Amino acid sequence: MKMIKIDIKNLFLGLIFLGGASFMHAQTTQTDATATAQTQTNPTIDGLKKQIETNPKDTEALAKLAGAYQEGSDWPNAIETWKKISALLPDWAPSYYSQAYAYQANKDDANAKTAYEKYIATVKPEEVEANKKNLAYAYFYVAFSEQKSDPAKAKEHIAKSIQYDPTNQDAVKLSQALNS
Repeated sequence: MKMIKIDIKNLFLGLIFLGGASFMHAQTTQTDATATAQTQTNPTIDGLKKQIETNPKDTEALAKLAGAYQEGSDWPNAIETWKKISALLPDWAPSYYSQAYAYQANKDDANAKTAYEKYIATVKPEEVEANKKNLAYAYFYVAFSEQKSDPAKAKEHIAKSIQYDPTNQDAVKLSQALNS
């Protein structure tokens, strides 16, 4: 039986080189995919942008644009567009709810909580009935966010959440945890 002599040092360096080449390929591939995604155009978004250029206060077009960004999971642009709508229509609660949703999807919990609180504060008494599910979720999210920092406030919020939607099992579980 013939013994094969292997230079361990050269083998190790070769494996490092191959691993580095694979890493570089993965990095290049990811960058290329990102660049491709950014250069792709969406005719709906492009058309809405043009419409908004001619009338920057067209809240209907802005809402459609924000929705289109959300459909494409472009959370930063969705957030910025919802913020523009909130500035133009500060009493329109759905813009704050949508803003909170986009922040939440973008993993920005602090701003999501703030936007949900603004939504809760902006819903008019005559709109409560039509917004019960959204209010229940907003209160749940705020309670969940505050459960460690302010348990008393979290209990108030979770009670409101359950008041608006007693079928939400996550809210019921959080309430039980807070009150045990």
